[in-house]
Amino acid sequence: MDAATPHSVRLSRLSASSAGHERALKLESNQEPERCLNQLKELSGLEIDELWKEAAGDSVGLQRDELASALLSLGLKYNYGFPPGVTATRAQIGAFWRGLQLRDLALAHACALGRDAAWQRFIARFREPLTQTAISITGSAAMGQDLADSLYAELFGLTERGEQRRSPLAYYSGRGSLKGFLRATLAQRNVDRLRQLRRESPLEDKDMAIVSPALTPSPDTLMRLRRCLAEILTSLPPEERFLLSAWFLEKRTLMEISRVLRVHEATVSRRLQRLTSRLHKDLLKNLRASGMSRAAAEEALGADPRDLDLNLRTLLQTSQHATFPSKGASAGQEQT
Repeated sequence: MDAATPHSVRLSRLSASSAGHERALKLESNQEPERCLNQLKELSGLEIDELWKEAAGDSVGLQRDELASALLSLGLKYNYGFPPGVTATRAQIGAFWRGLQLRDLALAHACALGRDAAWQRFIARFREPLTQTAISITGSAAMGQDLADSLYAELFGLTERGEQRRSPLAYYSGRGSLKGFLRATLAQRNVDRLRQLRRESPLEDKDMAIVSPALTPSPDTLMRLRRCLAEILTSLPPEERFLLSAWFLEKRTLMEISRVLRVHEATVSRRLQRLTSRLHKDLLKNLRASGMSRAAAEEALGADPRDLDLNLRTLLQTSQHATFPSKGASAGQEQT
């Protein structure tokens, strides 16, 4: 889990000033809000108001000092994006904080603090997508609904007995999208559920890749994934690009796709299953060939597609197949 620990944290030798002087600063769990804000400005030269407005903290009920505390803790945990032992400058510290998904970060931490406004926004934004993702992961509407409901209870910070505990949203780092973090958490919870059903027997690699929400893919990992995905998609024949585009981008039904390809719906379903399975294997193979371990490659495949900065529509929609009829035309055909 992507644990940013805001309590009992100490900062030592954090930043060099513009003249190259180093400071020794400490962040205590019981520090006054004003001191927390001052430390953030001293380290980066940024005003908390600037970051707080960008994060839309007011709309989710997150206070300035609460955002500042989260940012200070994340900076310490990840050393501002640099390897251990490297001292970041004020400009680099500021760039690290401004490069985070600040709105997602504010929303997640406000939810972890139990703010009603944050939870209303969270539910409106993620409730349906998470349920659909859970159904897709489990392959069952009933099991998917149960998986999504259990995750929501966990996110609210409740155990099965109704006891309070720390919400996993408190561990979201803001280095990747909140949607990707939640999807990875769902995948891991499903793995946990399968293991429990199998009486704690370990899952084989071929059953399901264990995607850990603990780490957000690094820029280098995202670059490798983006390159491999682009190479594979552009090498696909037109019909396979058409299938992926129609199903995943256009959200067409099996019946609509089957009419264009002039095959049975079951044939379309089988082709999609084989194609997505092959793409997963090819991506895994190419990522490993680029120097990644199997575990790292599997984890990279759990990245949120939006984090890849890749125009999938452009890559896929170069098929020679005819376009779909309009929805109205389709409806008319059904009635004839």
